[in-house]
Amino acid sequence: MLCYNCGANLTEHDFCTNCGAEVGVYKKIMSSANLFYNEGLDRANVRDLTGAITSLRQCIKMNKNHVDARNLLGLVYFEMGEYVAALSEWVISKNLRPSKNIADDYLNMMQSNQSRLDIISQTIKKYNQALSYCYQGSYDLAIIQLKKVVSLNPKHVQGRQLLALLYINAEQWDEARKELERCRKIDINNTTTLRYLKECDSALDIEEPLAAPPKKKSLAETITYHRGNETIIQPLNARETKISNVVFNIIIGIAIGIAVACLLILPARISAANDEKDAKIKEFAEQVDDKNSTINSLEQEKNSLQSKAEKLETELATYTGEGGTISSMDSLLNAAMAYLSNPDNTTAVAEYLDQIDSGFVDTSTETFRELYIMLRNKIGATVGSSYYENGMHAYQNENYDEAITNLTKAFEYDNTNVDALFNLANSYRKAGDKVNAIANYQTLVDSFPDTEFATRAQSFLNELVVD
Repeated sequence: MLCYNCGANLTEHDFCTNCGAEVGVYKKIMSSANLFYNEGLDRANVRDLTGAITSLRQCIKMNKNHVDARNLLGLVYFEMGEYVAALSEWVISKNLRPSKNIADDYLNMMQSNQSRLDIISQTIKKYNQALSYCYQGSYDLAIIQLKKVVSLNPKHVQGRQLLALLYINAEQWDEARKELERCRKIDINNTTTLRYLKECDSALDIEEPLAAPPKKKSLAETITYHRGNETIIQPLNARETKISNVVFNIIIGIAIGIAVACLLILPARISAANDEKDAKIKEFAEQVDDKNSTINSLEQEKNSLQSKAEKLETELATYTGEGGTISSMDSLLNAAMAYLSNPDNTTAVAEYLDQIDSGFVDTSTETFRELYIMLRNKIGATVGSSYYENGMHAYQNENYDEAITNLTKAFEYDNTNVDALFNLANSYRKAGDKVNAIANYQTLVDSFPDTEFATRAQSFLNELVVD
């Protein structure tokens, strides 16, 4: 543990042996912070995520510079589907320790995947829309939105809890219980989940009917009389029982006689019928085997031909389909011809280059890549400047969607245009897209660290993280 005043290593004394500062209370606070961090780590290991958040927040209250606690808190938020909160904690952690910090890996994992950022943005918008529908009383529309939320982000605990609450309101107890059980798999000790589960269990608890008591034999069905000192109870139908026994014995005798006759006559006939039946079954089985063999052979031949046809169609699509080899080659040749015909007509060249998929460029031949890169470099500054002017015009008119489209292309064509990147981040911020705003401000800080724009971007970044 280091002294808060001079940074020297502390000993067992309640004062710093280097500068003499009183560190008794400070050591207790730091020890308590570490205790809460260890408690949060233990809870996170058993998926008690709510308890882990409580412990880690307490740790950060005592030691706001506890980088490990902030990184772990970000991971817990990420596991619960709270991506913005996770990003906030990792950005703060990176600011506290700029180098040798695992938060760099977490941020790169989020920011390098544009599709993940888009999914996060869609999840937030749909969840907020669902809340709006709930406030308006449109519960069916809210359920539809929340189903989309949990399909995009299966670990969004708050989304599943709200969906379960709507099911409870509609008395769909089984559906509500399924969503709550999924919540428990993510966060095993969430009090909201447990409270909702208790309501569902109470509603689904059905009492079994009691078994009917056994019927007692009525005394009216018997005759009671005395013989000497004995009392005798005799059923009313005792005599009828004796008569029925005699008739039953006669019937049994007749049945035995018929059975003996059948045993002597039927076996031979049964054996002959069985032999004839076995012969027909064998004949039919042979016919079925021949047909099955023919069918299997034809099926294998059909599957082989179908597989070859699908392979050929796939290969053909890679050449002739949209974004395929032929289409991309045509676009590149058209771009080259447009540039050779009129080098100043950068708009036409850019339109042809935009038709080429960047993934195809990465896997194409070296000659193709060199020509593509050369053309982009030739027109990059001019096209980027045109897109930048259009983007800034849209930005000044508060048309942020159009501004985002144009400023994105401006920075793609000229990645030295720090103005375009800064105003792109501003457009995302003013459009309410907090995730992409944070990502672009962070890119500016990392790529242009010693500029005025980096300072301003860091200021906006701190404001977004605090919010």
